[in-house]
Amino acid sequence: MSAPHEGKQEAQPAAPRRRALGAEGLQVPALGLGCMGMSALYGLADQREATATIHRALELGVTLLDTADAYGPFRNEQLIGAAIAGRQGQVTVATKLGYEIDRSGAFTGRINGTPGYVRACVEGSLRRLGVEALDLCYLHRVDPDTPVEETFGALGELVTRGMVRYLGISEAAPATIRRAHATHPLTAVQTEYSLLARQVEDNGVLATARELGIGFVAYAPLCRGLLSNRFSSVDELAEDDFRRTDPRLGGENLAHNRALVQCLGEIAARRAVTTSQLSLAWLLHRGAVAIPGATQRRHLEENVSAAGISLSPADLAAIDAALPASAVAGERYAPEYLDETFR
Repeated sequence: MSAPHEGKQEAQPAAPRRRALGAEGLQVPALGLGCMGMSALYGLADQREATATIHRALELGVTLLDTADAYGPFRNEQLIGAAIAGRQGQVTVATKLGYEIDRSGAFTGRINGTPGYVRACVEGSLRRLGVEALDLCYLHRVDPDTPVEETFGALGELVTRGMVRYLGISEAAPATIRRAHATHPLTAVQTEYSLLARQVEDNGVLATARELGIGFVAYAPLCRGLLSNRFSSVDELAEDDFRRTDPRLGGENLAHNRALVQCLGEIAARRAVTTSQLSLAWLLHRGAVAIPGATQRRHLEENVSAAGISLSPADLAAIDAALPASAVAGERYAPEYLDETFR
């Protein structure tokens, strides 16, 4: 639920402007749609409304849909495949691979970037999505036991064969990004980035992507709902909601971080926008492509309206003063998941 003092934009959202993602020729809207929450990790969403949200996204020019074989697993790709049937030419579908899933559809607990597994994953994603080629394929997490050159060598072969158009990497360290890019040009680096998750500003990931001409895609740009003011306690979330494990959303950390968002809300109120819209506008101003998740059309439309917000130097200074990079309390993942990042 939005904070009471926040203003709302009622006008029909304008299509987000398109921008180049990387230097390989891919053009995407500045705002895409993260589809994970429709099928996984946040409790079960209404599937009819999720499909309607995808269709509404395409109507609004939000044609970048982000998914992964791990979301479900498989259910999210299947949902998207059904939703875009007959509309494949209107959509840029980005998917990910690497979390190992066995033949029974269960996670093994490994990350697998071996060439054989990569090829099998791409074939499976093509089938589930119902497309001739994956527009953008990411390595979801870096396999610590397989040289990244082997992984991207195999992915590069799939580009040559026309099964994949562009490649990306998610949650990788700067040195790994360089090695992957040297093996086959990368179009995108995807990592969590928001006003409450700014690690990429300091650890070299953003700087490396910019230096190499690789696009940057920000996932969880609303900090898993925290920047949207949509819940005040994890007790409001479903029992199987992954966010219950997020250190930023627990106990004293949540109280501290909600106070930061309240300060942001005061800035948003002066602009007659929501905290979600202000947070997304801030990311777009920094050159990122953002993929906020939405399982309902009304939240999608609220997010899309952020693309029309311009921020002045005074706005940006006020935002940085309200939410400095060091202000957030808590890590962005529990330790077992944090270990998989920035390899």
